[in-house]
Parts: sequence; C-alpha cells; structure tokens
Amino acid sequence: MAVTQEQYLSGRILLAMPGMFDPRFERSVNVMCVHDEHGALGIGIGHLRDGVRFRELLEEVGIDPGDAPDREVHHGGPVEPGRGFVLHSTDWGGQDTIAVEPLCALSASLDVLRAIAEGRGPKDWLIALGYAGWGGGQLEGEMRQHGWYAAGGHREVLFDTPAEGRWAATWRAEGIDPSFLANTTGRA
Repeated sequence: MAVTQEQYLSGRILLAMPGMFDPRFERSVNVMCVHDEHGALGIGIGHLRDGVRFRELLEEVGIDPGDAPDREVHHGGPVEPGRGFVLHSTDWGGQDTIAVEPLCALSASLDVLRAIAEGRGPKDWLIALGYAGWGGGQLEGEMRQHGWYAAGGHREVLFDTPAEGRWAATWRAEGIDPSFLANTTGRA
C-alpha cells in the first residue's frame, strides 16, 4: 500500500511505544522534520546528552557565547551524533532553515547559533546532537510492529516541557494515560 501525502508525519511528534524492539529508543520522543517516500528524519527531544551544555558547544565551534543561555543539549539520535540541529520557533529563519509545519522550524547551520549567541535568534529553541533516520518505508514497517505512535505536533510539549517529561506529556496531550499502555500487542 502506498503512503499518501496526508499520511506523512512531518510536523508531528513520534513516540516510542512501551516495549519497543530497539532499546536505544526507550521512551524516545522525536520531532519528525522530514518524512516522504524516500525516508524520514527525526530529532530526539526526550533525552539529554550527559554533561554537554550549549555555551560549551558554541565555544567548540568558535562562536563567542555572549549572553546566550547555558541550556542543556538533547540527544537527537544515533545518526551523526556530532552534528548539531536547532529546533526553533518560526520567528527566525536562515538560508537553510526548513519549515516543520505546523510545529517549528529546523536549522543546522552556524548562522542560527550565532544569532542565538548575539540575542537576535528565535524566541523559542532547543539544540540537539545527532538525529534518527529511516530509509524509505522503514518507519512505516516499524510502526506496524508496535514500535512507534505518531502524535500531533504539540508545541507546548516541545518548548514548554522539560526533556524528561516530554514522553508522558505528549501521551497526555493525545488524551492517553501512558500508565495504561501495554508492552506487547496481540494477534487476532
């Protein structure tokens, strides 16, 4: 069965189901930035990178931190864990900014980091290292195997909820009590 444009998950939040088959994604929360017939790219927002702070990253790439807040850095996913991504409000945009409608925007250039450090960046933002990626049809297959749930794009979860609370908060925003979720599925 072919996936239609309306079924693509860009702009939504992808949640790992309890008992997911891949332990690297336990209680994973991903903002789906790209999803089409060629595959998918999501940025993890449910786990933090231990000991990594934003101002430290700015210094590592040669940007004066200025008055930038020293926020925690998210574990964006297992692919290219040294590559940085900024999910942010749509009030800022650079040359390579991608709209992640209706939730946010995604930037991966040094321009957004400089703008944040100089106090002219987006109002709301978070930074992640790495991403989660799927080949064409791979994500759809994992969803059929009780791996993932596609939630709506809940902006309040993205920007107003601490990382450790985003998995449960997204389920609640969907009207689901996560304590009632089962670790396995049955077969009819």
